[in-house]
Amino acid sequence: MRWQNQNLDADDGALPGLGRAGFARTVQTPDFDGITFHEVLCKSALNKVPDESNLPFRWTINPMRGCSHACRYCFARGSHEYLELDAGTDFDTQIVVKTNIAAVLRRELTRRSWHREQVALGTNTDPYQRAEGRYRLMPGIIRALTDSGTPFSILTKGGLLHRDLPLLNLAAREVGVHIGISLALLDPELHRGLEPGTPAPRARLDLVRACGDAGFAVTVMVAPVVPYLTDGRAQLDELFGELAAAGAESAVVIPLHLRGSTRGWFLDWLAENHPALLRRYRQLYRRGATVAPEYASWLRERVEPLLREHGLRPEEPPPPEVRPAPEPAGTPQLELFA
Repeated sequence: MRWQNQNLDADDGALPGLGRAGFARTVQTPDFDGITFHEVLCKSALNKVPDESNLPFRWTINPMRGCSHACRYCFARGSHEYLELDAGTDFDTQIVVKTNIAAVLRRELTRRSWHREQVALGTNTDPYQRAEGRYRLMPGIIRALTDSGTPFSILTKGGLLHRDLPLLNLAAREVGVHIGISLALLDPELHRGLEPGTPAPRARLDLVRACGDAGFAVTVMVAPVVPYLTDGRAQLDELFGELAAAGAESAVVIPLHLRGSTRGWFLDWLAENHPALLRRYRQLYRRGATVAPEYASWLRERVEPLLREHGLRPEEPPPPEVRPAPEPAGTPQLELFA
């Protein structure tokens, strides 16, 4: 591993944003069986989003790298390879924790060059994954953003957000605060297979309800919709009904992306659990990371009337970061969708 044999006076020379004095210590604890924490001292907290991404925010904060949610489809898996860790099991179990991130952020937010632009949390790995219960990084981050007058958004699957709702309520009196909850399926068996380290779907519905009761207009990221497994009309109808009943204001629906190393990790799971779908997936993702345009159009036509029926305001998803290559001549047409 790139930071082995480093100490607080050495330059680890590898991890982006860490610079000198990067690695502090490695920790294992019985409370997190099978997970190793690599505590580091970061040099920077704010990450600038490339202009070409066309995302609705220019800055992000990632308190950790890697995620114990262990979602088979997580698009951020490839980022672990830069650390000479693998994008599969290591991503789920080797968690890099930026223990000083709140202090570094507070310093960055006092710079004259900072213009109090929107900051997004939860765009890479979840800031409320289980490790937040141990390290309690988010309260300091929230206070730093609030004290500097910086608006921010949080996207999470983590029930630990409950803990910080009073603090977020106070923050919302001073700056814009937007909360998004990620929930794309209700089926318990699929949940155990696809996102085994996350809170159960019913627990996340409770989180949506709690955020609404606290006064927040909650957007739910119905992402990813997994083709042929979570895109049935009855499944989506039930999900949207539950979201509406829990008080969600709006929903963003995004089909599964299979970028880089995530593709192999997900398809290995698919081959083991749903081998009959492999051929259909090869067709569906024949252009690369994103679904074929025909499927995207079909899903949109299925989803829009259901969202209206349940009173959920649809929101446009952000554009995909990976653009599909031109379709080669002679490519077979996609099968009809279920």
